Amino acid sequence: MSELPLTGTASLITGGGSGIGLASARHLLRDGASVTLMGRSADKLEAAAEGLRAEAPDGAEVRTAAGDVADEEAVAAAVATATEATGGLDHVVASAGAGWVAPVVDQPVDDARGVIDTNLVGTLLTFKHGARALVDSGGGSMVAISSMAANLVHAWMSVYAATKAGIDAMVATIADELAHAGVRVNSVRPGFIDTELMVIPATDEALVRSYLENTPGGRLGTADDVASVVRFLCGPESGWVTGHWVPVDGGNHLRRGPDYGGLARMLYGEDATRGYQR
Repeated sequence: MSELPLTGTASLITGGGSGIGLASARHLLRDGASVTLMGRSADKLEAAAEGLRAEAPDGAEVRTAAGDVADEEAVAAAVATATEATGGLDHVVASAGAGWVAPVVDQPVDDARGVIDTNLVGTLLTFKHGARALVDSGGGSMVAISSMAANLVHAWMSVYAATKAGIDAMVATIADELAHAGVRVNSVRPGFIDTELMVIPATDEALVRSYLENTPGGRLGTADDVASVVRFLCGPESGWVTGHWVPVDGGNHLRRGPDYGGLARMLYGEDATRGYQR
C-alpha cells in the first residue's frame, strides 16, 4: 500500500478539543500526521484525543497539551510536546478563538481584553514558538483561523472583527518574513459554522435568516468544510501558497455580514442599540 501523504509529520492544533480545531486535527491525522491538541480543558482534550486515537493510522500519535494560548510558557510547552512525536514540527494550526457580541457603547473592557488575548496574542504566541520549531525542522506550514468578520462588516462585533483583521495582517507579514526559511503562513476565513461556539447565536432565528439570505451557498457551514481547507494549506499540495486569506463561507463574502442586532439587544437591552440599528 502507498504511504499516506503526511506520514512522518507532526502537527500542533490549538483549540483542538472541539469544533474547527478538532476537525482539523482529524483531517491531518487521517493522512498520517501525528497531532497534538492544545486547549484549556485537560479533560476535554483527553476525550477528544481518545476519539482520534481510535481512528489513527499506524505510526501516527495523538498527544495533548493543556494550557491557555495567551500563556507563553504553556504555548512553548505545547510546541515541545508536539515535536516529541517525530523530532520536529511540520504544521501549526492556530484555531483557539473567542468572541462575543457587544455594542461599542456598552463594550466591557475586560471582555474585550479577553478576546484580544485569546485571538490576537494567542495567535502571535502560537506562531512565535511554532515558527521556531518549523524553521528548525526545515520548513512547514502555519494556518490561522480568521473570520469573514476580518473584512466584512459585522455590526455589534467590533472587538472580534478587529482581532481577526489583526490576525490576517499578521499572517501576511509573517509569511513574508519566513518564506526564505521554507515556512508558509495562511489563514482561513470561515463563515457561520455550525459548532458549539455558535450555539447561542444560532438560537436567534433572525440572525440565522440574515446569514442564509446573504450566503449564496444557502446553508450553514460545518467544521469539516473548514478543516478540509486547513488540511490543504498544511500539505504539500499547497506548496506555492503563502500569505493568503481563504474564505470558506459559502460565498457570504460576496454580499454582507449577518445582523447581530437582535442578539445585542437580548444581551444588553433595547437602549443599548437604540439609534444605532440598521
